[in-house]
Amino acid sequence: MHHSPQLLGGIMSAFGNNKALDNLLIAPEFAESVNSGTGAVREAVILARQHGLPIPAMSAALDYIDSYRTERLPANLIQSQRDYFGAHTFKRTDKAGVFHANWETGGSEEVAH
Repeated sequence: MHHSPQLLGGIMSAFGNNKALDNLLIAPEFAESVNSGTGAVREAVILARQHGLPIPAMSAALDYIDSYRTERLPANLIQSQRDYFGAHTFKRTDKAGVFHANWETGGSEEVAH
């Protein structure tokens, strides 16, 4: 089996060009290929689903890419659920800061420390 050093070289280049890079998806070395290939991956996932074929790695990768690109998702509710069950705090989209809600007394919000 032949392993191409191109992928590792691209990763090294991306982090070499930007030491504070948060995610390879936004690195120019990867963004173009991810953006141009996402449509084909989406079609493959759809086709597999239509035929009842599991492709967990590919569908999870597509879900990750779609989630990363989307500012607001239902998954953002996880913050409020965690706060309800353990006072973990949450951020709001309409106000700056970190908040904790008093869920038992009508949801009044208090700014967390």
